[in-house]
Amino acid sequence: MRRGRLAVYWQFVRPFTLLPPLLGMVSGAVSAIGAVARHRGRSFFEEMGEHGLTHGKFILVGSLMAATLNAASNVFNQWTDLENDRINKPNRPLPAGLVTVRETVVLFLLLYAVSLASAYFVTPLEGAWWRRHQCFVIAALGAIGTWIYSGHPFRTKRWGWPAQLTIAIPRGCLLKVCGWTCVATAFGDPEPWFIGAVFFLFLLGASATKDFADMKGDAAAGCVTLPIRYGVRSAARQISPFFVLPWLLLPLGVLLTRGDFDGDGRPDPILSGNPWALAALGLALVAYGLYTVSTILRNPEELATTENHPSWTHMYRMMMLAQVGFAAAYLF
Repeated sequence: MRRGRLAVYWQFVRPFTLLPPLLGMVSGAVSAIGAVARHRGRSFFEEMGEHGLTHGKFILVGSLMAATLNAASNVFNQWTDLENDRINKPNRPLPAGLVTVRETVVLFLLLYAVSLASAYFVTPLEGAWWRRHQCFVIAALGAIGTWIYSGHPFRTKRWGWPAQLTIAIPRGCLLKVCGWTCVATAFGDPEPWFIGAVFFLFLLGASATKDFADMKGDAAAGCVTLPIRYGVRSAARQISPFFVLPWLLLPLGVLLTRGDFDGDGRPDPILSGNPWALAALGLALVAYGLYTVSTILRNPEELATTENHPSWTHMYRMMMLAQVGFAAAYLF
């Protein structure tokens, strides 16, 4: 295959958007290692010293799986959004004629197959099938979520807040839990689900920043997104709290307990990472969120006229900062 063709496919998968899910998997796995180490009464590095090779293998495969699954979702979404993109993003490979519809279908099917096959081999635990293949089960649910969002007959992208819900569940909650399953069980442990809930709430509103600049094409294709349904100003006000409030769950998770999870006779906090680091991370993200909200509410109409509004970039940066911050809080 010519190098130019590979460059087109690379552009097609939207490489910038692949970094957050990759970081999410690594962050979730590192958090799980830190949690397991604390429950066993030792440090992160002692845990890695004993199981580092096994952990590293499954984290690597899981991370590549997450990036590939996101790439599959991106290509699938562009196939289903061809009508929208002819107006909103005519320079993308499919509406620009750089790739064919047939190539698009083959590419997203191949990417979905590779991602799910990779997830199937992430098996850090012994026991029944559902216990050994937790990563695969959650990745499969995430893949179904991307189809529900983009594809018929559901195509929740057409329905405002239901669209936000079907973005936030796979890309927010399930991503973090899936990363956790590269190391430890997520079934029966509230900690990974609490962490996933933080990212779920963030993306529930923040991911709508991409919809403002796409209003013309989305309206023509029958996708009634938040800014179309409620207007630019109202939609901007509705999504603003989601840039701030979810991060308050970090210090809350340090204070709340879940019973004696590790059997030492004392109640454990829901979040077992370094409490000071988690509280500081939460407050830093609240401050960053308030700054981002100020850029949104200062001139909401600009969201609809700027293709890549700064708030969209801040959303990705905030998510990646949160991923790195969680890993650091469980590392030390």
